[in-house]
Amino acid sequence: MPTESQPLRHLGFLTIGSFDEADPGAGHETTLQIIELGEQLGFDSAWVRHRHLQFGISSPVAVLAAASQRTRHIQLGTAVTPLGWENPLRLAEDLATVDVLSGGRLNPGISVGAPRAHDDVTAALYPDSAEHEDFSYQRLARLLAHVRGEAVTGWSGTEGFEEFSDRVQPHSPGLASRLWYGGGRLGSARWAGEHGMNLLTSSVVKAEESEDFAEIQRSLIRTFRAHHPDGERARVSQGLVVIPTDSATPRQRAKYTAYVERRTPRTTAPQGPARLLFARDLLGTSEQLAEQLHAHAGFREVDEVAFALPFTFDHDDYAQILTDIATELGPRLGWKPAH
Repeated sequence: MPTESQPLRHLGFLTIGSFDEADPGAGHETTLQIIELGEQLGFDSAWVRHRHLQFGISSPVAVLAAASQRTRHIQLGTAVTPLGWENPLRLAEDLATVDVLSGGRLNPGISVGAPRAHDDVTAALYPDSAEHEDFSYQRLARLLAHVRGEAVTGWSGTEGFEEFSDRVQPHSPGLASRLWYGGGRLGSARWAGEHGMNLLTSSVVKAEESEDFAEIQRSLIRTFRAHHPDGERARVSQGLVVIPTDSATPRQRAKYTAYVERRTPRTTAPQGPARLLFARDLLGTSEQLAEQLHAHAGFREVDEVAFALPFTFDHDDYAQILTDIATELGPRLGWKPAH
């Protein structure tokens, strides 16, 4: 647990990778430039969101494959890939391929459940098999088995001039230890712990036992570690929207303030039938932000973070925020760049 005497070990950031429908290439290029900047600033990891049928990254594995060829050190992750849209075996092949290309830097974040807007997309996504698809944790168990190198078929050998394997190829031995579950409820935290995954806890949780966000997040982390083979050493990364203003211009400060004010009302109480609770965005100088984070019950449980960049900002805004996090906020949390 990082306090003022125990340093934050791992500093990351998360971007949605927005783009203009009329010019998607420019948005994807900007995302790659942001990841490159993150490496230059010494961040330990860069994460991209997964957005289907929206103007954000729909294929993060492809984007991270490109990023892997433009960076050398920074860890590359997805936060998160909704498995309901994926075939576990095919996804395992893609993940292993990018992990090999990146030199073992891929950190896939996964979640389970039916695809968002299931009734609207199922005819296009699973036109012939919708009634047979299993969107439970069993779907994730299949992915874990494939990534870990377990057999997927009872046959291997040579047929003609071609050689076949009984497990997913390529196999990247270290990838399984870098699989993360994006969970916001106690059952998910428990399952991820029992199955030896890492845990991504973000700015959205389910209000099951409390309506205090920080308390809920702390409970998720403790539940996860209580069921994980590594116990207190099990890896957890916290993700909050954190916006430092140290080097921001007056225009940027006004823009950031308006953004936070628009989003704050949804943080006051659980939202909808699912009782989702959103964390308040943190805005201020790095000194103020460090004080708030050290007082946050969820933050005090972790030594890894992946601070989320706001969705709708410009490239210059992201560059300012990342620079302030790396040069001002990170050091106040005890972090030092590894590279």
